[in-house]
Amino acid sequence: MFLNVLGKTFRFLGYTVQYGCIAHCAFEYLGGIVVCSGPSMEPTIQNSDIVFSENLSRHFYCIQKGDIVIVKSPHDPKSNICKRVIGLEGDKVCTSNPSDFLKSHSYVPKGHVWLEGDNLRNSTDSRCYGPVPYGLIRGRICFKVY
Repeated sequence: MFLNVLGKTFRFLGYTVQYGCIAHCAFEYLGGIVVCSGPSMEPTIQNSDIVFSENLSRHFYCIQKGDIVIVKSPHDPKSNICKRVIGLEGDKVCTSNPSDFLKSHSYVPKGHVWLEGDNLRNSTDSRCYGPVPYGLIRGRICFKVY
């Protein structure tokens, strides 16, 4: 009786570990559902929009200008941000705010990307914290679910 219960418990734990590993790999390498919040990407992505983020692009270095990406926040590593890629390494980008009279430009360093929100007047992005390391990119948004 005891061996039967012990065997079922180990079998259950084995299946739990296997399915946990499969789920981890799916979410880490394939993608997942993300709920976006905040006004920085309006009107493209509204507050509380649900999107699908695929993660293969970041592993194969296929992120391009114009892509909308999910990135670990440079200020708070516990949170993610959603921004558009404006410049890749070596690109010249405008580093000033839209309201500034004199425009300043800079080059994106190697291994970094320049990110900006679509709502330039209400977005904390690379204009505030500078170029973002490519390693902080979590995924690329493919489509809106809802």
